Amino acid sequence: MSQAASAQQFPFTWEGTDKKGKRIKGKMLAVSEAAVKADLRRQGVLAKRVRKETQLFKSGKKVTTEDIALFARQLATMLEAGIPMVQCFDIVGNGADKPSMQKLVLAIKADIESGTTLHEALAKHPLHFDDLFVNLVEAGEQAGALENLLDKIATYKEKTEALKKKIKKALFYPTAVLAVAVIVTVILLIFVIPQFESLFKGFGADLPAFTQMVINLSRFVQDQGWWMGLMVVGVGYAFFYFKKRSRPMRRFLDRMLLKAPVIGPIMVKAAIARYARTLSTMFAAGVPLVEALTSVAGATGNIVYEEATLRIRDEVATGQRLQRSMEATDLFPNMVIQMISVGEESGSLDSMSAKVADFYEADVDAAVDGMSSLLEPLIMAILGVLVGGLVIAMYLPIFKLGAVV
Repeated sequence: MSQAASAQQFPFTWEGTDKKGKRIKGKMLAVSEAAVKADLRRQGVLAKRVRKETQLFKSGKKVTTEDIALFARQLATMLEAGIPMVQCFDIVGNGADKPSMQKLVLAIKADIESGTTLHEALAKHPLHFDDLFVNLVEAGEQAGALENLLDKIATYKEKTEALKKKIKKALFYPTAVLAVAVIVTVILLIFVIPQFESLFKGFGADLPAFTQMVINLSRFVQDQGWWMGLMVVGVGYAFFYFKKRSRPMRRFLDRMLLKAPVIGPIMVKAAIARYARTLSTMFAAGVPLVEALTSVAGATGNIVYEEATLRIRDEVATGQRLQRSMEATDLFPNMVIQMISVGEESGSLDSMSAKVADFYEADVDAAVDGMSSLLEPLIMAILGVLVGGLVIAMYLPIFKLGAVV
């Protein structure tokens, strides 16, 4: 019944006066204007103006992980300042730039006002709040330290997002430049080379072998390019389709990615950093180790490490030490295993895991910068060969003609 009711709710903006006569305004989700006024009366607010926001949520970018991290940080800060939770959601909702984020915050606020706990309200939106987020919030509610746990969540989200950005930076730049190089090359082959070919026909002499090869390639692209383009699109679509739905394929790709030259070591360090950061956050929140490892597995970002973490969890559940279980996977460097061992023995697993995460996050940052420095001259060389080669091929006959004259 509650799901059906929430499905019919719409965003409204309202203005009114409180019990002291002070003018206030805000937003809320409700089924009708009358419901808004009734809800405001229960809160001691006399509604002067209520308006349905018909355009508010029709467009806008989707909610990102960065938005969720900011939401956690804002909520933690305001709760620590002693602001009531419902008022916190009012402030966050009214201050959100994205309509989609406003809608999400107002929906959670409506659930809390109806008596739902915060972790239960968040669990209704699994696309935005994963199990790790919900479990940590639940632990904070039970321990009476919700603002502290939200602060840990915000820190965790901020650090993991920073790590993801570094990885994307490492992959995006060379991919984008090479894609542009291919597009420019295709344009030259289809539109520019044919113009030179018609010019060369009047020379009445044999063309250089390199020029003839480029002209033949241009003819092939013009004649067969359409189905080659369709094939590339089809293969790309099939690849991403099966990658999303086939776990064995993702396992194979993740395993190959870890072994790839240059980028492989960066992906290994990133997976270890996420493993350590999530373990530190969960354990510091008082979540039992076995339960924490379940969330750690999903946060590693790589199926190879995810499955290894689940095996570690099963072994730890039978009484095995975490250090021994990690060592058996053959995926973690000796330094990581030794630091985890020290953390277990000293009872400071959370702080030692955090130190591991800090070290590997800094290592990933340095590796990304180093890889960018290495790739820039390589990419320039590839661009020079592709575009410069075509230009040289077209001007060779002109140079030959000038030498004859």
